[in-house]
Amino acid sequence: MSSTVKQQEFGDAPTEVRDTEHYQHEYVKSFVDKWDELIDWDSRKASEGDFFIRTLKERGAQRILDVATGTGFHSVQLVEAGFDVVSADGSAEMLAKAFENGRRRGHILRTIQSDWRWLNRDVHGRFDAIVCLGNSFTHLFNENDRRKTLAEFYSALNHDGVLILDQRNYDSILDHGYSSTHTFYYCGDNVEVKPEYMDEGLARFQYSFPDKSVYHLNMYPLRKAYVRRLMREVGFQHIETFGDFKETYREAEPDFFIHVAEKQYREE
Repeated sequence: MSSTVKQQEFGDAPTEVRDTEHYQHEYVKSFVDKWDELIDWDSRKASEGDFFIRTLKERGAQRILDVATGTGFHSVQLVEAGFDVVSADGSAEMLAKAFENGRRRGHILRTIQSDWRWLNRDVHGRFDAIVCLGNSFTHLFNENDRRKTLAEFYSALNHDGVLILDQRNYDSILDHGYSSTHTFYYCGDNVEVKPEYMDEGLARFQYSFPDKSVYHLNMYPLRKAYVRRLMREVGFQHIETFGDFKETYREAEPDFFIHVAEKQYREE
């Protein structure tokens, strides 16, 4: 994708754009350049605490594949916590920004551009853990794409590996309407994030920045139980789901769900 592209293109019927490939065209350079305003690294680090680092260390993970690198926040956190990290993303613009962010903090990220559906073609070796964070799995609109992606993740893990995948609480948005405290994930000041359109097959979010620029992402509204079922059907043996990093929660409360799915076979 050319870095000269400045504007997003959704055509005359933006709510009809429901295509897995389209996310690469949504992350234009001008949007990627603002992404760190949206998440605010310092605030995000404070709100997440050591949840991911602790979860990985508890399972003895060392070699980590970050498959949704974005601008590099989690890759950098994991590198600084002593993990051996490979950073992948489908967006060349995101990887360029992640590499720049890593270098600014004294790290050389090992970046690979890869479509998840062909992950094992592009990324070699096995990993103790895969992290797919930032509501990224929601970019897949086709069920076959979701199944193939989870199968690729499963294959890239060691026999006792773990997948950590998060998603927005779309159940709550679909069933009760949108309400977010922005405490987790999107912590940037004066950045407004809201769903512009929602049905069972599309969540179209609007991102408004202080300079009056506005961007959109078209995503698939994943229900929690559906994601857990797909994980099990692909082969993951044990799945624990946290709500905003907590083990116990009321279903409608969390902004985000975090699924921790273990590959290790457990005999009944």
